[in-house]
Amino acid sequence: MKIRFLIFSVLSIVLMMASHSKAQLRMALLKYHGGGDWYANPTSLPNLADFCNEQLGTNFLRENATVEVGSADLFNYPFVHMTGHGNVVFSDAEAENLRKYLIGGGFLHIDDNYGMDPFIRVAMKKVFPELEFIELPFEHEIYHQKFNFPNGLPKIHKHDEKAPQGFGLLWEGRLICFYTFECDLGDGWEDQEVHKDPQEVRLKALQMGANMISYIFKSS
Repeated sequence: MKIRFLIFSVLSIVLMMASHSKAQLRMALLKYHGGGDWYANPTSLPNLADFCNEQLGTNFLRENATVEVGSADLFNYPFVHMTGHGNVVFSDAEAENLRKYLIGGGFLHIDDNYGMDPFIRVAMKKVFPELEFIELPFEHEIYHQKFNFPNGLPKIHKHDEKAPQGFGLLWEGRLICFYTFECDLGDGWEDQEVHKDPQEVRLKALQMGANMISYIFKSS
């Protein structure tokens, strides 16, 4: 209990500093083992940081951090983004570290860049064996922050041409992990010339990303 309280306190202080001062935060990209390309979409988080600073008045540094799953540095970042196309493997120690981070007030966004789904579900089950991913209803507040998404996630890339789905892990009623599937928000955050998405599609992706950041700050 003392450890959990300490972790929660550290993350709360980080968020409070960002909310009430000129202190700058970094978004973080999660580095993991297993062979999946955790480094995909290198321009995504810098563009999302710029968009949030402009639209939400946040004070993120443009350059994101890279943090390993088992690192103590994880607790320095209120928003951690994870992406890739393939395998994901967490060691016991990494799973326990990520669990403490999320229970203690952190937030993980997992964006399936196509092909990640069967692996990330197994990996996250190791982190939270007692929880299941649930599909969030369109009424969930993450879809209704500054930007309104009455039909849930926007569709950015075709993939299998299925409807996009937003799944969540909830701990004591709080959304601690948001998993975007058949959507590819991260591709939509990238520089326009990377995927040549129409501007209106990129804007929807950035707006949904900003909603996540807004949700984190409001729920802290």
